[in-house]
Amino acid sequence: MQQLTTNKTELESYLKNKGWLKPEENIASTEKPGEGNMNFTLRVDTGQRTFIIKQSRGYVEKYPQVQAPEKRALKEAAFYELASNEVDLKAMMPNLLDIDKANNVLLLEDLGSGTDYTGIYKKGKTVPESELFEIMDFAAQLHTNITTTSVKNPVANRKMRTLNHEHIFLYPFMENNGINLDTILPGLAAVGDSFKKDKAFLEKLKPLGALYLADGAHLLHGDYFPGSWLKTADGIKIIDPEFCFFGPAEFEIGITIAHLKMANQPEKLIKSALNRYSAQAKLDENLCRKFTAAEILRRILGLAQLPLEIDLAKRKKLVEEARNVILP
Repeated sequence: MQQLTTNKTELESYLKNKGWLKPEENIASTEKPGEGNMNFTLRVDTGQRTFIIKQSRGYVEKYPQVQAPEKRALKEAAFYELASNEVDLKAMMPNLLDIDKANNVLLLEDLGSGTDYTGIYKKGKTVPESELFEIMDFAAQLHTNITTTSVKNPVANRKMRTLNHEHIFLYPFMENNGINLDTILPGLAAVGDSFKKDKAFLEKLKPLGALYLADGAHLLHGDYFPGSWLKTADGIKIIDPEFCFFGPAEFEIGITIAHLKMANQPEKLIKSALNRYSAQAKLDENLCRKFTAAEILRRILGLAQLPLEIDLAKRKKLVEEARNVILP
């Protein structure tokens, strides 16, 4: 596999060989388009136009010591191809312009200088209800319109699910997992240790993890959180569906609700978001709450930390509530 770099000469040669640059076209500049962690991603500016190239490798770009399925970009491409058959979904995603399957590279439309929604983790920041409703509408249409009854070859994405399963359901609760939570927030390590010793909790968590690994009926984005929602001049766009798979809709919505809770969004707003989704798609709210609980625990006690501004007391409250949801 050819590994792309920011070397202008090498990159121009690659892009021209692929036909992604015209013979007379050259690279004026490149830049990293956002704070994504998983892939090598560049915005290419030719002085006439811009576009995005994304390459997935056998590791996480930000953490090269963490292995990851190298063909995940091709799973992302499969998501775009399926979802682009729905007019409303297509309007909220970047256009997939081409694929280099041999090198796991996507050529994508540049959505411009948008900002994702991770700013809602900051104190006092609230996502506007109208914008959150658009985000819930996308999920509802995705889950109801693209199912195993309408698709011949559902995306399994087993390797990415195996990786995600480890980080959600196993890694945060392993003894000596290498995470010193006290460096994130003093006092948090003791909270994490209490879960590692809770055998009843760990047993109850296993079936939920198995359900995540099992195939389901609905196409899911797979990582539906504020970092995957982009606010642009052309409206809200949904990006980075590399964790996509056909599974339970409750996993998707559970993830979203978990992040709204960790971002300390008003309970009334969270309930409105759930109602907005439920008015359009079926949802087992009890199962959804369990996936919400698992994601809260993973993000507060695991490796994939967020820029949360909630204090230790709030984090303790969230993880204890999560424990009580998992334990009947």
